[in-house]
Amino acid sequence: MVSYEITNPYTVQLTSNTKMVRDSTYGAELRLILNTRELEQARREITSWPNYEPTPLIALPGLAARGGLKEIWYKDEGPRFGLGSFKALGGAYAVRRLLGREVARRAGVAEVSTADLMSDRFRHQIEEITVCTATDGNHGRSVAWGAQTFGCRCVIYIHATVSEGRKRAMENFGATVVRVSGNYDDSVRQAAADAEARGWFVVSDTSYDGYMEVPRDVMHGYMLMADEVIAQLPPGEAPSHIFVQGGVGGLAAAVCAAFWLRFGAERPHFVVVEPEQAACLYESARAGSPVKVTGALDTVMAGLAAGEVSRLAWTILSAGSEAFMTVPDQAALGLMRLLADGVDGDPPIVAGESAVAGLAAALQARSEAALSEALQLDGNSRVLVFGTEGATDPELYREIVGRGAEEVRAPA
Repeated sequence: MVSYEITNPYTVQLTSNTKMVRDSTYGAELRLILNTRELEQARREITSWPNYEPTPLIALPGLAARGGLKEIWYKDEGPRFGLGSFKALGGAYAVRRLLGREVARRAGVAEVSTADLMSDRFRHQIEEITVCTATDGNHGRSVAWGAQTFGCRCVIYIHATVSEGRKRAMENFGATVVRVSGNYDDSVRQAAADAEARGWFVVSDTSYDGYMEVPRDVMHGYMLMADEVIAQLPPGEAPSHIFVQGGVGGLAAAVCAAFWLRFGAERPHFVVVEPEQAACLYESARAGSPVKVTGALDTVMAGLAAGEVSRLAWTILSAGSEAFMTVPDQAALGLMRLLADGVDGDPPIVAGESAVAGLAAALQARSEAALSEALQLDGNSRVLVFGTEGATDPELYREIVGRGAEEVRAPA
């Protein structure tokens, strides 16, 4: 007996995007943000790193049948580079790109390769560079890993509610971790202020006025995940719907762009999902322009606890997402347990707190006639979701699920 029933009524919110036009093209303005040329650059770089391999795309026929859907495909980012989340694709890649540009400038050379960065050729220049970022955990871990890999210094800012387990994980990659009071957006501002004062380089996954280049690199790294999915789908099949987590919007924009570029007007219906306590994209969609959500942003889905949207991500999502939804923490907790148990022969999956918002929204939408109609969900729908993290905080995962990740993965 699983510990979660799909028909349990949760309060979810949905707002449709009246600006989205399905047959519109992925135009020049959007290509300046995310494009296939720079995706190819990210692919060549990241796939050359040691231990790269595509993460699995897992079919969940038991859960699909119980949820009244034809297919559910779950992209499991837990194994990504041993870091436990999709963020490994973005932060570390952005560190590599930034170091390449800055070392070339300081050394007076035209180009610096990855092999150059990994050798002693520019060791002096690299050791003088400090990168920093604000994080809820996973992005900071990726930046710290990238800094350790390529040899520069790293300072990570976390806010009041980031767990000690996630703090230790970043410190294990050699980063100095600074805890600040307030919420995620407060830590973003502190990181930017200290970087300005000390000559550090911010490697952020959110963009704002005057800060666009690095977040574009981060998102192009994320696009590789969606590119993998397109290659992994069964021949001749494609999802009818994609439900993807929000946060600042970088992940969602990267997935939206990848499928829009590949499928054009035939792309899947696209839905962005956030915790109800931190729904800056949802509120921006309701307002028709970016708005700031204030307060503690206190949600168990810590990786999605953002109050301000990324401007670049919003440009893509406001044009390409058909709907925005919110889900409560209760839905995420129940689905973590459900996936760990498996449904009717589905394999057990280790899903972290921020991994399941999209899946929770899809299942709840299918269980309510009005939401199904609004999203054109029915028994023939093929739903793609992104399990964006595994047990990135092992202690919290055990507390929620009742078992550790290794116990969940162990053969029955």
